[in-house]
This record gives sequence, structure tokens and C-alpha cells, in this order.
Amino acid sequence: MILDKKLMTQYTLGGTFERSGVGLHSGVLTKVRVMPAALGEGRYFVRLDLAGTPVIPAVVDNVSETTLSTELGSLTQSGKARVRTVEHLLAALAGCGVDHARIEIDGPEVPLLDGSAKLWAEAISEVGVVVIEAERIGKFEDREKIFTQSPCLCSSYLELSEAVWVYKGDSFVAALPAPTIRFTYGIEFDLPAIGNQWYSWMPSQESFAEAIAPARTFGLASQINQLRERGLIKGGSLDNALVCDRQGWLNPPLRFSNEPVRHKLLDLVGDLSLLGNFPIAHFLAYKASHNLHIQLAQQLVGAK
Repeated sequence: MILDKKLMTQYTLGGTFERSGVGLHSGVLTKVRVMPAALGEGRYFVRLDLAGTPVIPAVVDNVSETTLSTELGSLTQSGKARVRTVEHLLAALAGCGVDHARIEIDGPEVPLLDGSAKLWAEAISEVGVVVIEAERIGKFEDREKIFTQSPCLCSSYLELSEAVWVYKGDSFVAALPAPTIRFTYGIEFDLPAIGNQWYSWMPSQESFAEAIAPARTFGLASQINQLRERGLIKGGSLDNALVCDRQGWLNPPLRFSNEPVRHKLLDLVGDLSLLGNFPIAHFLAYKASHNLHIQLAQQLVGAK
């Protein structure tokens, strides 16, 4: 179903950066240090606060939970090491063209920061992205050149020969054969401020840092108490999430008129980054979830 023709140049970070903040669901304050990694290491987390500093590779097989975020876990001698809400940071790394990165974290959940991938993308821009080769490492100064050759999104000539679909009711996510990578997302909410929204993004035509990264997570005011009773969104606030009710947004202004659907597309990029290298395909989703995103990724892994 997927033909692996060739693997192009791979990239890592040009330096190290740190960011701190609270986790969306745990409310726990954590610090993250993101560092360069060697060719072949991929993107992976290291839990500094746990015995033995266990490593959790950011791959599809390590997904352990998908309730309102994506959680990764890997077995250790003392149990299972987990890291929660990984999708925004992984989307920033993938969207900015970083194949290989070591992500050290001193707690159970990646900080939500402002609810988007904007601050992660800015941090990546500050340290730069470098190309990894077998015998030398050279730095690119042109960010757009780096992006249009984005390793995660564009440098793998993995071609999809037939469509792959995952659906539940009227919600679905699919990967369709296409000449170039494209992401299209649709959402529909029975709230006037959101309604029906669609957005289509091509990495070769629009910058991830400008078009996708700034879009913040959002929620419905009517669901907040129920989610907190379930032990979720303990770290959520009007400072790191858009909140909507029937009268409109509680904390405007929006960064885009269609910010909610752009954020869902951001989540899709982060979840599918667990593939490592994407097939060249049109990824199409409607009213989907982290669970459906991951099911599609699992189907694509099985098709390789």
C-alpha cells in the first residue's frame, strides 16, 4: 500500500532550549528541555524525575491514552513511564522540520503554555534547525528553505497507493493518495461562534509557524465542570484555552477567524508525527479526535 522509494536529508535542532509551564490535565508545573539528537534517534522523551530516567520514543506503538490529549508510555523495570499531552510540542517539531530531538521533562505532562504550538515554534526558530549527514553537520540559515524541505512532512518519498480510512459515526480521518502533502480538517459545533469550519493547509505553500502554530486549544463552557469532575483540565484557564458558550467567546479576540479548526489540524499534525516520516498523501479529517488520529496512524504503520 505504501512504497518506500527514498529517504532524504534528516534534521535536528541547532541548539537547546527550555520552557516551563503547567500541564492542561494534571495542572502540574513541569520544565522541558529540548535538545539535538543524533541521526536515527528520532524524537523521544526522557522522564528526568523517574528512577533510571526512562526513555519514551515518540512513536505510534507507544500511545497509551487518547482522552482529550495524546499520551505516550513505555515499559521500564519499575513499571510504565508515561508523558501526557505531547501533541503540540511534537507538531511544532514536525512542522518546523525537526526529525530528531531529545525531549527531557521533569514531570508527567508537557506544559500547555498558551494553548498553541506558537511558543514551541518560536523556541525552535531561536536555536535553528541543522541538517544531519553521515559525515558532517551543516546549518541552514533560511527558515523557509528548511520548512519546505521539512523532514517529517516532505522529505520522505513514501507514496500512498490507495486510500486509508478510519471512522466512527459521521466522524472520520483518512489518508488519500495525492501528489503532495496536504492536511484538510472540518469541524461542526452547535454554537454560533464556531459552527461549521473547514481549513486546508499545504506545507509547501504556507508556513506552519504562521498558519498553524498560533491556533490555541478550545473548549465549551458547558463541559468544563464535567471534565473537572473526571480529573481532567486541572491546568486549563482562560489564559491557555479559548472557551465558548452560546453567547460567544469568553476570552476574545481570536488569532484567526477559524482558529478552532486550525487547532484541530495542529493536533492532527502532532498525532501523525508519531509516524516519523509521513507518506505523501492528503490527510482529511472531519469531527475527528485524538483517538481517530491515532487509529489512522496505526493503520498506516501496518501498511508500510
